[in-house]
Amino acid sequence: MPSNRSSNRGGRGGRRSMNEINVVPYIDVMLVLLVIFMVTAPMMSPGLIDLPTVGKASQVPVKPLEIILAADGNVTIRDRERGDSTPHAVPRNDLARLARERQSEHPDQPVVISADRKAQYESVLKVMDDLQRQGVKRVGLLVKQQGS
Repeated sequence: MPSNRSSNRGGRGGRRSMNEINVVPYIDVMLVLLVIFMVTAPMMSPGLIDLPTVGKASQVPVKPLEIILAADGNVTIRDRERGDSTPHAVPRNDLARLARERQSEHPDQPVVISADRKAQYESVLKVMDDLQRQGVKRVGLLVKQQGS
């Protein structure tokens, strides 16, 4: 006599136990969410930034006032801001005053000391001291890079 159990395969009550979770509905939900995000993402506007405006900015830097100390102690000055391409001899006593006057006309104009390699270091320090006493700002030394 055939048993009733053979049709149930697991026996009891006609239900079989589930060993696996069905993930197909979860994948369907994830794909629907992906489509929704892909459709709505281009519609979102990025945060707009209201940048401040700037007034008139100086586009061209001011050319430096060049003080040239020769090896023999002669001092010349070249102001390329005024269009001087050749240096002009200046008495050492008037050098700092002249540099201060030029800087009062152009406050951002730097002063560059270009001393010969054989010039005495004391004369360079004297010029720098005179410039500092006259209140000249932005003083630098011009050097040649090694290998050029």
